[in-house]
Amino acid sequence: MLSEDIDLICLGEPMVEFTRVQTDEEENLYIQGLGGDTSNCAIAAARQGAAVAYITAVGDDRFGRFAIDLWKKEGIDISGVAVFDEFPTGIYFIEPSGNGRDFTYYRTGSAASRLTSDDLPKTLIKKSKFLHLSAISQAISGTAAATCAHAISFAKKNKVRISYDTNLRLNLWDLKRARDVIHETAKQADILLPSLDEARVLSGKSSIEDIVDFYLDFNPQVLALKCGEQGAVIAFEDKVETIRPISVDAVDTSGAGDTFDGAFLSQLSKGYSPLDSGRYAVTAAGLSVEGYGAVTPIPTKSNVLRKLQ
Repeated sequence: MLSEDIDLICLGEPMVEFTRVQTDEEENLYIQGLGGDTSNCAIAAARQGAAVAYITAVGDDRFGRFAIDLWKKEGIDISGVAVFDEFPTGIYFIEPSGNGRDFTYYRTGSAASRLTSDDLPKTLIKKSKFLHLSAISQAISGTAAATCAHAISFAKKNKVRISYDTNLRLNLWDLKRARDVIHETAKQADILLPSLDEARVLSGKSSIEDIVDFYLDFNPQVLALKCGEQGAVIAFEDKVETIRPISVDAVDTSGAGDTFDGAFLSQLSKGYSPLDSGRYAVTAAGLSVEGYGAVTPIPTKSNVLRKLQ
């Protein structure tokens, strides 16, 4: 359990991942890990020293226990994690392919998709500086979307700032529905965190300048457009600044955007400016692509500060 003040509380779906690794014997060996964008974000923020809590549901199964044990190890408050006997924890498989990697998901009817507004830890939300969620948090089911809407409304009434990642997954919903929900939610966000490729699909714009203007029309306090190997664009208080990426040996970009989110929010919660927070987050995200998997390569605060020196 964390202290009274919580810097960041995340809401969404965790998933246990199984990554196939190639061996000389061509055996099918899988490495088990934890994924899910908001879970990755929570872990990234916790590794930067933020006080973090997580809202979700897992099944009463070995995968749910695996996730809970990992969050505990990372120092994340799990008092907002529900455990459902009748619904499973979502899982997915990552397979190497000629085009990079293929993903196979088993998440329909997952415990997280069954979370309702009655399951929300409202006392915990009220104690938080930021509530973070993503479009995936909404897309996994109609119930989940309604729960996210309720959480946002409750948080705003209690002066908790909303952070929103427009994470687009068209295997979860069609583009029209995605645009409607994502754009409506973006209007309520204080911190807006789109990524360049999905922003092009959602906005219909192609240039970074036009995309920044498109999202600024939603009037967020801070916009952080994640541009991958091009760094990031931070917009706030009539300022628009580009942050160059760091030089890295990239091997796996899984979770880099989530690492950016967690690192960025951790710094904002400590009172750093959006620009300084952006520099920190770009560095953290860059370091996270130098290893395999979503969680293991997420850097600690000391790793990031060492790189920034």
